[in-house]
Amino acid sequence: MRIALFVTCLADTLFPDVGKATVRLLERLGHQVTFPAAQTCCGQMHVNTGYQREALRLVRRYAAVFSDCEAIVAPSGSCVGSIRHQHAMVARRFGDEDLARRAEAVAGRTFELSEFITDVLGLQDVGAYYPHRVTYHPTCHSLRLLRAGDRAASLLRQVDGLELADLPDAEVCCGFGGTFALKNSDTSAAMLADKMRHILSTGAGVCTAGDSSCLMHIGGGLSRLGAGARTVHLAEILASTRADPAS
Repeated sequence: MRIALFVTCLADTLFPDVGKATVRLLERLGHQVTFPAAQTCCGQMHVNTGYQREALRLVRRYAAVFSDCEAIVAPSGSCVGSIRHQHAMVARRFGDEDLARRAEAVAGRTFELSEFITDVLGLQDVGAYYPHRVTYHPTCHSLRLLRAGDRAASLLRQVDGLELADLPDAEVCCGFGGTFALKNSDTSAAMLADKMRHILSTGAGVCTAGDSSCLMHIGGGLSRLGAGARTVHLAEILASTRADPAS
């Protein structure tokens, strides 16, 4: 299958290893991965902060750039959630029904990484090796918008050498929420403190998730605590093998 990578803003600007790991994993599974160079932001941050008219141009670009792609994969439940649940809505709000239909068509071929592997490729074991005790945080958008359920955890359970520790109150938000963490910093910090307490209670050295945004928030808190635990994106774990294990 020919797959297009939608890398997302955070992977492009801050966490390029996540994008590289996604490509490495999909190619190892036998698929050709392309990177449409004209891609930009999905517009989620604009929509979520009330700038829907500004997001319209980004919706139009996404629909155009990925219109001919058989499948689009992104290492972000948050961005895929925006593409599926916001793009057509924004187009219709400003009276562009043609764009709304095109956005829906492209959104139907856009997948978060774990759901693509399990639902489209029909795989559970991707041949990964990661000898660490790991706990998994199911991010809000993947859990509530995409209804991704146990997909990521089921993939992690098949990783050779990995010990998966259940995270208490896993479904509770980490407190990031984009600009929520800035506009409601005290509440965000309290939510993060609860999340870190639960992560550390598992004894895991690694917390993983399918969204770099949440991992950035959690990882920053863990780093400031100096607690020894760290964050690693799901794609990096699944891309790791015995020949080249992630550290």
